[in-house]
Amino acid sequence: MISSFRTILTALALGCAALPVAAFDTAAKAAYVVDVGTGTVLLNKNADQPLPPASMSKLMTLYVAFEAIRDGRLSMDEKLPVSEHAMSYGGSTMFLDTTDRVAVSDLLRGIIVLSGNDACVVIAEALSPDGTEAGFARFMTQRAQKMGLTNSTFANSNGWPAPSHKMSMRDLALLARLIITDFPDFYPMFAETEYKFDGRAPQNTRNRNPLLSLGIGADGLKTGHTQAAGYGLVGSAKQGDRRVVFVLSGLQTPQSRAEEAEAIVNWAFRQFAENTLVKAGNDVARADVWMGDATNVGLVTAADVTMLLPVLGGDQIAAEVIYDGPLQAPIALGDHLAELVITPEGMPETRVPLLAANAVARGGFAVRLKTVSGILLNRLRQGPEGAL
Repeated sequence: MISSFRTILTALALGCAALPVAAFDTAAKAAYVVDVGTGTVLLNKNADQPLPPASMSKLMTLYVAFEAIRDGRLSMDEKLPVSEHAMSYGGSTMFLDTTDRVAVSDLLRGIIVLSGNDACVVIAEALSPDGTEAGFARFMTQRAQKMGLTNSTFANSNGWPAPSHKMSMRDLALLARLIITDFPDFYPMFAETEYKFDGRAPQNTRNRNPLLSLGIGADGLKTGHTQAAGYGLVGSAKQGDRRVVFVLSGLQTPQSRAEEAEAIVNWAFRQFAENTLVKAGNDVARADVWMGDATNVGLVTAADVTMLLPVLGGDQIAAEVIYDGPLQAPIALGDHLAELVITPEGMPETRVPLLAANAVARGGFAVRLKTVSGILLNRLRQGPEGAL
């Protein structure tokens, strides 16, 4: 049978809360906010809906380029040719032409800081399985699926409007987190506010990320805008030991994007705090054991259980321990026996595996005889319906 009981977890860190947090009422068509350290989703609005990502999808081109550099298939000082096709793109560009051979380091900054559509194509054609941007887009779609970006399909390398070119906000947030964690040496480029390439584009030298100069810990990643997508931003900010990643899409103006993004960063850091609810190795509960040389076993977590919770409210949180019990002996130290389910009001549910704090051997003959005798006696007391 499935057994469960409720327990009360008292936070070991100051400021743990049981009250619901006020949801952030965003004007974005779709939005997603996640605390990187704990994985807590703070905001989810249409986050799994595939939408036109505009230039925010350039992050996938960058990820593939970073992989190629890491794996030795591309080098930062390598100079790549510019095709007619790359030169044909309008919008935000580095103003490249077919007489150029451009260093990969320049192209990366041209994509990150200047949002160069042409720079994306130069990278794409160099890494494409068939030498074309379309081939690179197909490769990106396949690579994205393997990375867990299940709501992403690419028609080009730069987010140029196309019916099949779509990403979800959750996918963009996951991609941002992967860039931050997988390529820490490249990530500082996303915080660069200006890049002057060859003096040829004085009107396009500034990073469009509106948060980078505000002193709120923002250090990336990519803006986007098309008529279909509206104004969007994949952003990240770090304050102290905490980092949040957020994605906004479908805003009406650059100003509204800037205001909404700043408000979300402030909300995520000011309204939530990390709290350690359970220390690793401390008994959360004890579970009944069947046919063992002990009648119960302690249930512990493998690591500290740390959650992001609202900063206001009380210092207790109701939780539930669920297991299929009584547990059958023998039990080995560290066996996964149960789950701790924590559901603060207004926050997503968190499930944590509970492990055996100690081994429980199978009971000897006397223990088994006593257990069976107890069952028989109990059934006999219940009368004919309970008797064997």
